[in-house]
Amino acid sequence: MDIFDILILAALLAVVVTLGLGFYSLQRGGEFARKYSNKFMRLRVGLQFVAILLISVATYIHHIHHH
Repeated sequence: MDIFDILILAALLAVVVTLGLGFYSLQRGGEFARKYSNKFMRLRVGLQFVAILLISVATYIHHIHHH
């Protein structure tokens, strides 16, 4: 396992946790949902971007080193 594997796993875990918090917020409803649902969604989208970026960079580096 290299550093990219660890970073990718951490990013994916963060996405899953944030997604779960978003679902919890929607289920709870009321003031909590109004206050946090949109924040969780924006955080999740940002974390997904980071995860995709890490996967892309790791794939590129892997490709470079094996050619």
